[in-house]
Amino acid sequence: MKIDVNGTVHDTAPRPGQCLRTLLREHGHTEVKKGCDAGDCGACAVLLDGSPVHSCVVPAPRADGARVTTAAGLAPGGELHPVQEALIEEFGFQCGFCTPGMSVTASCLTADDLPDLDRRLKGSLCRCTGYRPIRAAIRHALGDGGATPPGADGRAAQEGGADDGGPAAGVGRSVSPEPARRVVQGREPFTFDTPEATGTLVLRVLGSRHAHARISAIDTAAARALPGVVAVLTHADAPQKRFSTARHEHRTDDPDDTRVLDDTVRFVGQRIAAVVAETAEIADAALGLIDVTYSPLPSVLDPEEARRPDAPVIHPDRPAEALADPDRPNVLGSLHAGIGGDVGAALAASAVTVGGTWHTGRVAHAQLETHGALGRLDDDGRLVIRSSTQVPFLTRAEIAHVFDLPTERVRVYAARVGGGFGGKQEMFVEDLVALAVLTTGRPVSYEFSRTDEFRRAALRHPFRVEVTLGATADGVLTAMQVDVLSNTGAYGNHGIGVLFHSVAESINVYRCAVKRVDAESVYTNAVPSGAFRGYGLGQVILGVESAMDLLAQRLEIDPFELRRRNAVRDGDPLLTVDDEPEPDLRWGSYGLDQCLDLAQDALRRGNGVEAPAGWHVGEGMAIAFIAGAAPGGHHAHASASLRPDGTFALSVGTAEFGNGTSTVHRQIAASTLAATPDRIELRASDTDLVEHDTGAFASAGTVVAGKALSRACTALRGLMVDVARQVTDDGAPAAGAEARAELTAEGVRVGERLVGFAEIVAAAGGPGHQELTTHGSDDGKERSLAFNVHAVRVAVDPDTGSVRVLQSVQAADAGFVMNPAQCRGQVEGGAAQGLGSALYEEVLLDESGAVANPAFRTYRVPQSADVPDTEVYFADTFDAIGPFGAKSMSESPYNPVAPAVGNAIARAIGRRPYRQPFTRERVWRLAQEDADIHATG
Repeated sequence: MKIDVNGTVHDTAPRPGQCLRTLLREHGHTEVKKGCDAGDCGACAVLLDGSPVHSCVVPAPRADGARVTTAAGLAPGGELHPVQEALIEEFGFQCGFCTPGMSVTASCLTADDLPDLDRRLKGSLCRCTGYRPIRAAIRHALGDGGATPPGADGRAAQEGGADDGGPAAGVGRSVSPEPARRVVQGREPFTFDTPEATGTLVLRVLGSRHAHARISAIDTAAARALPGVVAVLTHADAPQKRFSTARHEHRTDDPDDTRVLDDTVRFVGQRIAAVVAETAEIADAALGLIDVTYSPLPSVLDPEEARRPDAPVIHPDRPAEALADPDRPNVLGSLHAGIGGDVGAALAASAVTVGGTWHTGRVAHAQLETHGALGRLDDDGRLVIRSSTQVPFLTRAEIAHVFDLPTERVRVYAARVGGGFGGKQEMFVEDLVALAVLTTGRPVSYEFSRTDEFRRAALRHPFRVEVTLGATADGVLTAMQVDVLSNTGAYGNHGIGVLFHSVAESINVYRCAVKRVDAESVYTNAVPSGAFRGYGLGQVILGVESAMDLLAQRLEIDPFELRRRNAVRDGDPLLTVDDEPEPDLRWGSYGLDQCLDLAQDALRRGNGVEAPAGWHVGEGMAIAFIAGAAPGGHHAHASASLRPDGTFALSVGTAEFGNGTSTVHRQIAASTLAATPDRIELRASDTDLVEHDTGAFASAGTVVAGKALSRACTALRGLMVDVARQVTDDGAPAAGAEARAELTAEGVRVGERLVGFAEIVAAAGGPGHQELTTHGSDDGKERSLAFNVHAVRVAVDPDTGSVRVLQSVQAADAGFVMNPAQCRGQVEGGAAQGLGSALYEEVLLDESGAVANPAFRTYRVPQSADVPDTEVYFADTFDAIGPFGAKSMSESPYNPVAPAVGNAIARAIGRRPYRQPFTRERVWRLAQEDADIHATG
């Protein structure tokens, strides 16, 4: 068949059953992405004879003789389509994985589509942005700029559109990401968008049908005999060494309870065997030829049952010293402690008490790029893995540990990562790819399907949170009792860290003399839980902030005022269950007071959006705060190099996955080195580049890696000035040297003499020297605190339970805002995820423990119509710890959203929801009840 792609005709012969998406990618069109392969997400959208289609569900033969246009061909040559230009101008992408498909779909819209824009975008998902900038970009491209959204003035969202460079492209400006043009065209490479992916062996995995069983036998003879099969791997071929898929700076933070391939399975879908074959079709066929004999074991899915002494033991081989409670071996971790004395007595003595029990569901990360990795041996026999990971250095260390390899014999690197949200702070594919490469000696690729993401990757921990508060008659807290049960699933990856973090900032945000926490994380035979944006805080904040709203209602106190009376103030000790605060937490700045005022003022002003007739309206709010970076140290190394031509090469270890750090890092260099963006090259996320980087998690990309880079750039600037001074024989003391030296686009001017960059490099390193390099590092052992306040006005239809968010507001304390447009996008994206988990998203398990809705079609990722614009306001603070006064602002926007929505629903219908998500069915049932039977006060 012949197919015209972007004006080039290809003669091709598709394989039986092949879809258009894979055919296009095989012809080099990697701008056509895989997000779901089910027609649900739009990442693969192309134009087929001028009409937008999802290429993953179009049979390749249907394109015979057709004209196909991809994102790279929407405009002639290297030009951009107007909608692509607008997406750059409006910051309409973060990770960018959905953007090529979104560009294609949007390119077909006209002004007539604008009144129904949300419906026109219903087949295109974005997990990062919250859709507001995408909608703005489309209106912009179609000549309808619309009204300035609330929150787009002052220290709110941004100062106009993208700043494309120039002397002002440093920190504090809305500088456009350097790869923006490539991203919107689909030319920026993600994990599998590389020639290395061509011709690799393909790995496929066989999953368990049982929630708990011992593998009695595996017959792989038929599978091995299938032509094209290179290897079939089982537990007999895997290392015996146990590890955790979770990655932290200290590997002992997580239990060693996992093997690459195990002879005991502990959840439905756990990998049993892997086929490595010449093609995906052969590998899939071979999986069906593997005969597994199971010996079923008793299973338990309910964490309440699992933590009983007589429950089936899920990990009987865990060493005694690793057990939180030897009498209850399924308890992974626990915290039972308090401050201030007897909480029961304090509650009994309180003028008023309120409380309740809240439940949160499983939530999928739903990043558009699935987990995946490519592995090979380089010319020196070193294992090289290209992975969609947030933690290349920690993955390298664990691969070396599991396979008994010297660390220097392993290289791990990442291209641009298509979203993560904590889900790629895991090692779900790299270990199996390493085993396959070391076994076969050939390059191997392993890419999760969307179904794999639901059934085999980690989900947000489901929590049961019971909160009881005591207070005086004027609303001052006197006692706080919090009881938490976390379901870590079949494996303990992040289970302990999430548990302890969940009951930290959620509780120590309030001043209260008596506090008691009883918290446990428990193994079950459910799909594993893991790291997710907020890292447990959102679950407990739901309970605490809902209980605070109950208290406000009981005492008839404004909920904002109640927080003002009880929240920590600048300089207060941050106490949870210890009499002394954590030593690495420090008040670098304080902005909660401003956030409360900003959010309350916005809600009072309103936004003019009216509720439908007959719907009940309610307002709700919640607060949250979070410490920047992870406790115990978060390390980053960076380097900055000057080249003779005056360009600068930056090297950092952290990954870019939509968090915006690569742009901020360039801005740091531009500010420090007085350089325009075209003179700055950033190399990142490669274990060959720098000494170490803990990784892109815990909101550390700016406040830790950014600080390391700032130090490297500051050192380079100082060195350039010193060398220039030596060249000019300026004997001025060092303290005054830079005052008489000016860093310019051509070199360093000392007095009347301009010392060019080539001369500086040569003088510093001798003839032929190519670079002048300095280094910087940070250990993350000083952590500042960031605040977020979310407020909403919702309308509830009592006849159907439908909830509509009429106004969404978030005020954020981000310190000095390094890139206002990007930071606004982080807040909007976090709020959108919070709204999704509040109202729609839940991974369901059937009675066997299998995931019952493992597809976007049955798992409700919010679409554009589901997500309103969120007004974003920034507090005016400057942090003493972060670089240039900045604070973390990636995880925290998620945390206060669900409780704010729940509080608004409660005030709208007079009955409080206790089970998240607050779906239409659940809210409808609540609306039919005569009383709130859950409240204890």
